[in-house]
Amino acid sequence: MSGGMVVPTRLELSRANGALRVYWPDGQCQSLDPGRLRAACRCAACRGKPSEAGPGDTQIVALGEMGYGVQIVFSDGHDRGIYPWPYLQAL
Repeated sequence: MSGGMVVPTRLELSRANGALRVYWPDGQCQSLDPGRLRAACRCAACRGKPSEAGPGDTQIVALGEMGYGVQIVFSDGHDRGIYPWPYLQAL
């Protein structure tokens, strides 16, 4: 990857709480709640308008690695947001 972008070594969904676990090359493991990720979506449809799902209502149903980030598909059907690695790491 150009520009020194840090890319995770592994992504997994926690069976216990549905969180996205992101494993970074420095050994850090980041755990991100599905509701927080859904609320943090920056796609054109979501900018300036909050998710209508309540806490605990949103689950991650699929992940699609895109090279520069990850596309997350949520249980409410939303699948437009791509989370670039630097943005994901900052959450």
